[in-house]
Amino acid sequence: MPVLHSAPKFASNEGVIDALSAALGSMLVSAREEHGEVVLTVARDQVENALRLLRDNHEYQQLMEMAGVDYPSRAERFEVVYMLLSVTKNHRLMVKVNAAENTPVPTVTTIWPNAGWLEREVFDMYGVIFAGNPDLRRILTDYGFEGHPFRKDFPLTGYQELRYSEEDKRVVYEPVKLAQDFRSFDFMSPWEGAEYVLPGDEKAEGDKA
Repeated sequence: MPVLHSAPKFASNEGVIDALSAALGSMLVSAREEHGEVVLTVARDQVENALRLLRDNHEYQQLMEMAGVDYPSRAERFEVVYMLLSVTKNHRLMVKVNAAENTPVPTVTTIWPNAGWLEREVFDMYGVIFAGNPDLRRILTDYGFEGHPFRKDFPLTGYQELRYSEEDKRVVYEPVKLAQDFRSFDFMSPWEGAEYVLPGDEKAEGDKA
């Protein structure tokens, strides 16, 4: 039977950090190991150059995923996270950049075409702008949607409701309309036991009598 050989692995993440830190030079802001993975933070305006170097010179061939993170208390409240995979080295890498609401992040669609959809998702959910993305539209919410749902300051309550209008074929905002029966709440969970007869329990109360 043929003997299967796994792809070569790095001896340690420490060796990876040293090698990539030297290669990235001034493009690198910080490098660390976190939860067993190497995390590199690079300068926002150099992210395209940094990721191209990691792909072409260090064999991180695939952009597996992108994600956004929101820290409202920071001056640059957003982090954009790129998750890279080296097939030949059997190693994963996380690259981060920081951004504010008015500081666009350079697109990496010039390196990985699949980044177009991933950047659209981060834009839709967080409002991060990707400069140079050829089709930066919403992808998960409707085009008429206002705001970005994953922001930690996104309003969850208010006096307007959102619904899809079959007549208009789009999302519309309307004043909240509540039936009178639903205007009073006591927030008591029936699983914890209410101190009054719940609808449907009349028969049980009669048995106790």
